Amino acid sequence: MDIETLKINISTTPAFVLDEEELSRSLGILSQLRQQSGVKALYSIKSLPLYRVLELAKPFVDGFSASSLFEAQLAKEILAGTGSIHLTTPGINFAELDQLLATVSHLSFNSLSQLQRYQEQNRLPSASIGLRVNPQLSYLDDDRYNPCRLHSKLGVPVDDLWQTTALNHVQGLHLHTVFACQDYRPLTDSIAKLLNYFGKNLKNLEWINLGGGYLFNHISNHQPFVELVGQLNKDYGLTVYVEPGKAIVGDAGYLVASVIDCFNSGGKAIAVLDSSVNHHPEVFEYGWRPELHEHAANGDYPAILAGCSCLAGDLFGEYRFKAPLHVGDRVVFKNMGAYSLVKASRFNGINLPTIYGLQVGRLNKLKDYSYQDYRQQWLTDH
Repeated sequence: MDIETLKINISTTPAFVLDEEELSRSLGILSQLRQQSGVKALYSIKSLPLYRVLELAKPFVDGFSASSLFEAQLAKEILAGTGSIHLTTPGINFAELDQLLATVSHLSFNSLSQLQRYQEQNRLPSASIGLRVNPQLSYLDDDRYNPCRLHSKLGVPVDDLWQTTALNHVQGLHLHTVFACQDYRPLTDSIAKLLNYFGKNLKNLEWINLGGGYLFNHISNHQPFVELVGQLNKDYGLTVYVEPGKAIVGDAGYLVASVIDCFNSGGKAIAVLDSSVNHHPEVFEYGWRPELHEHAANGDYPAILAGCSCLAGDLFGEYRFKAPLHVGDRVVFKNMGAYSLVKASRFNGINLPTIYGLQVGRLNKLKDYSYQDYRQQWLTDH
């Protein structure tokens, strides 16, 4: 189904559309990468925990990666004992540690202090224990996305780790250093640095998790990755994991919205949508301008697309159109699969998008939200 047909067939806006054919395409590329390299792949739930996504991903992956107890519990429910569950987070709550250890197969502590607290409790190891390491190599200009930024909270700096005996007390290492990267060079550089620091010590480990952040479905040459995984497996006996998220679902989501008001402000056309940047908070958080299907670079009719909340900065951006926008027109934001629905809020009481699945030219409504859902969220227990 093309996007113009999609706009007509959507019965309710705002709407989030999961393109299951695009999702299957990305999962197919991941499957080929697994076969070529021998890497074990985990879907990173944080990008989109939609149950339907997890069900579709399950046959193509070796498990899921999680960042919290709830995500881990959801992963366990879906996997039903058929795959791995890896968890790492700077926010491990030790009051939940027993539940975490009973739920996950691999737990990577984020700091030396977390690892020390765990060791002091003298627990029987019910999960394979790892440690997140920060290679201290930055490849992102925007520090808001940069896990290796100065004073990072994510992982043990390699300069600190090599001075300890921490590797003697864990079974694996975890690293994640980039965001939306279309080149494997940061990964090969990071591993080269780890090998330089730890060398043969890595042979004492069982696994290494290379994290996510690489858009493998937009990378044409996978040979550097294949060779790297082969080296880690052959030379050091390591089982190698990756945990893509955006690479799997990023291109598989659309946000469809309707124009509900048009007016002029200070000489510019404003088109107010029935959606909001609160349905995709990265637009506001990172000043990100989402790709719009209707945008025409040489269009004669510019307009600012504004969200319908009272937040002054609730703006999707300025776009150009071949014809003026009118009330009732629909617009489609593309590549909205990752970090949109999972972060969406009901700010101002604006309803969450209705969720549709698109498969083989057919739209299926997967979920919609009512006033009762909004009311339930704000009811108190006592």
